[in-house]
Amino acid sequence: MPSSRWDVIKSHAVMLLGLLLLMWVVEVLDLVLPFVDLDQFGIRPRSVMGLVGIVFAPFLHGGFGHLMANSLPFLVLGGMVLLGGGKVFRKVSLWVVLAGGLGVWVLGRGSSVHIGASLLVFGYLGFLLSRGIFERSGVWVVVSLLVLLLYGGALYGLLPGGRGVSWLGHVCGFAAGVSAAWLMFPKGGKLFERPAG
Repeated sequence: MPSSRWDVIKSHAVMLLGLLLLMWVVEVLDLVLPFVDLDQFGIRPRSVMGLVGIVFAPFLHGGFGHLMANSLPFLVLGGMVLLGGGKVFRKVSLWVVLAGGLGVWVLGRGSSVHIGASLLVFGYLGFLLSRGIFERSGVWVVVSLLVLLLYGGALYGLLPGGRGVSWLGHVCGFAAGVSAAWLMFPKGGKLFERPAG
């Protein structure tokens, strides 16, 4: 394997694992820091502080069980988004966090606090399921079908469910992921520069 390709794989792994490591470090800090509940810095709908939470929410979790449930899908689906290149991954991640988080901020219950990487996970899911359609790419349609086979059951997470589960975060993340695919690979012309490779 050429060193340049190996360097790309290493940089992608560092990016993805670095984000996951940050989530784990934040959760450890949330556990050990006295008198501080970091989860309060999540998305608080229609509050000024809640706007700041849009950026922090994906890195905050309601305990290690919540974080573990998000870790593997984040790695798998995030890794599949990274197959399209680091630039695509960064754009999709940023769009999902901002647009999906803003959706939660606008539509969420006023007394709620939304946290967790599931916003990103469902954003990646929506992006991967729709990229092949918008790009009109046979390869990405196959990737979409593979994602549907592996994670199609996760689509039930878009329905109102268990207590303490931000299904609205799932829906807004998913919608942001689909819209990212539409914006990056529009049928009627380019809105963003199409990434190389």
